[in-house]
Amino acid sequence: MMGLLMSMVFMIPLSIYGEFWVNAVIIFLLSFICIFSFSYDYLFMYVSYDFGVDLLSYLMVLLSFWICGLMLLASSKINLFSNYDKFFQFTVLLLLFSLVVAFSSLNFFLFYIFFEVSLIPTLMLIVGWGYQPERLQAGIYLLFYTMLASLPMLISLFYYYSFFDSLAMSYLEGDFSSILYFLFFTMVFFVKIPMFMLHLWLPKAHVEAPVSGSMILAGIMLKLGGYGLMRVLVMFIGLGLEISSFFMSVALLGGVYVSLICLRQSDMKSLIAYSSVAHMGMVICGLFTFTIWGMVGSLGMMVAHGLCSSGLFCLANISYERLGSRSLLVNKGLINLAPSMSLCWFLLSSSNMAAPPSFNLLSEIALLSSVVSWSSLTMGVLFFLSFFSAAYTLFLYSYTQHGIFFKGVYSTNMGYVREYLLLILHWLPLNLLFLKSSYFCLWV
Repeated sequence: MMGLLMSMVFMIPLSIYGEFWVNAVIIFLLSFICIFSFSYDYLFMYVSYDFGVDLLSYLMVLLSFWICGLMLLASSKINLFSNYDKFFQFTVLLLLFSLVVAFSSLNFFLFYIFFEVSLIPTLMLIVGWGYQPERLQAGIYLLFYTMLASLPMLISLFYYYSFFDSLAMSYLEGDFSSILYFLFFTMVFFVKIPMFMLHLWLPKAHVEAPVSGSMILAGIMLKLGGYGLMRVLVMFIGLGLEISSFFMSVALLGGVYVSLICLRQSDMKSLIAYSSVAHMGMVICGLFTFTIWGMVGSLGMMVAHGLCSSGLFCLANISYERLGSRSLLVNKGLINLAPSMSLCWFLLSSSNMAAPPSFNLLSEIALLSSVVSWSSLTMGVLFFLSFFSAAYTLFLYSYTQHGIFFKGVYSTNMGYVREYLLLILHWLPLNLLFLKSSYFCLWV
């Protein structure tokens, strides 16, 4: 692990003095190095200096490298107009470093520190390269929601340390029965996932962020919450089973409610951002069933959602660069202007509504079976959740691709090779992962 971390440290001069595309290629090279050092199960491998990965951390680290490489590929306009491009590269590198350290740290306190550190580059991305003046408000929402919820967790970490004299991830133990302690420990992860009612920062941050900010928020930052919950819930199994009905109810009904909100959105980015809340609600449901199927489904859904949601944000940005608007009232009839891009819209939209052969389908089947096994009463809500998920995705696809295109479009092109490469690199892993889906069962 130290090899990967030190290689990122030595990339700092390259990000400041080097070429934009060289930086992107090297991040992709690091992701391929990461692929070839696969971690096979729940045991920690590549242990060095308090860093190491098991299968859960490995998948998150690999996703971080992949998405950060794609972020640079998506942000060519920053390079083209020299919009502080060196500083942008450095910010992305800093963000990648903090995420990799957070996911691969074996010490919970180290995880907490870099969990907080990752906020700073994200805030810099939103405030520095965002589109509207409201980006300051969005950045403050993001910062204060997370900071407010994470301070109780710091106190509870010290409290835990006073009992067990260790904060090692692999030795988290004890069946705590205090609801207050449980909330102190997990609230920050519920904010980060985000759970319904704690999600207000997410649509704001997505809408104001540049495409790279949206990609990292949807692709990785939400996964920090799921990753943290997967690690922490081991300490609260007895209590978790008692109070799981509350969290399941909020996540399921919140998912249905957010899906209805999606059907009334006129902003593409806002629609995709709200759909993230519904998808991550399913992840919370899977975790609170405390079953193997639930854990496997949640892990799969986090990886699948990271790739799918990031790809949809890229598509929304491609349309925004052509038409200068994210409104569904302006983005119409795009199939006439860019038919090949319309195919990409179709492929990623179908993955978003969990159509085969996407990995979303496999993880959703695992989640549905685990939630129904927890209580058969959830079947009705799950039906509506799946139905509305397909409804708002079809709404997004049909509104953008069909109809009469905007008469104010003077000229447009059908897409650059870079854009198609970007979308293929989102879609291919998303639809080929199901071939190796057995690996997702090995972590539990």
